[in-house]
Amino acid sequence: MAEGRPNPPFLVVGHLNKAHGRKGELFVWPLTDYPESHFVPGAVHYPGDESAEMPSSAVPPLTIESVRAYRKGFLARFHGIDDRTAADELRGLYLLRPFAAIDSLDEGEVFYHELLGATVVTVDGILVGEVREVFPVKPADLLQVNGPRGEVMIPFIAEVIVEFERERRRVVIDPPEGLLP
Repeated sequence: MAEGRPNPPFLVVGHLNKAHGRKGELFVWPLTDYPESHFVPGAVHYPGDESAEMPSSAVPPLTIESVRAYRKGFLARFHGIDDRTAADELRGLYLLRPFAAIDSLDEGEVFYHELLGATVVTVDGILVGEVREVFPVKPADLLQVNGPRGEVMIPFIAEVIVEFERERRRVVIDPPEGLLP
């Protein structure tokens, strides 16, 4: 059975897609269910390293100066980023926030990192395997589970996921016929 993992020091909350205009604004693609908590003036973001797990040592923290909704994301200006050239240098970076700055979860919500390594069993107690990856795709996120029957992709939806036992790091599923090999 998988051992519990501590919360990571940082979580990804956004991605700097591209510069917008000439005055240093960047289009930010939110990667959080609570963008209103992270994309506000004064919020400090840490550009991620190559793994997007820890802050980059090459790029200093970015503080939002101004932000406005734009299409399915935000246009943000950061202190010290005053022109398109400076904004272009940040393009492609992920934005991290300290875990302590992340909103508390509502009942029934989980952080994806909590699912990684979790044991998956059926309601009948049959071992399916261990969660290796979570794919945030539409219409439903998918859990990649590796186990004795090989790899299986399990939709992360209420009709299949019966329970997530946080303390035991266990996902209980009620798979529809044909889902499992």
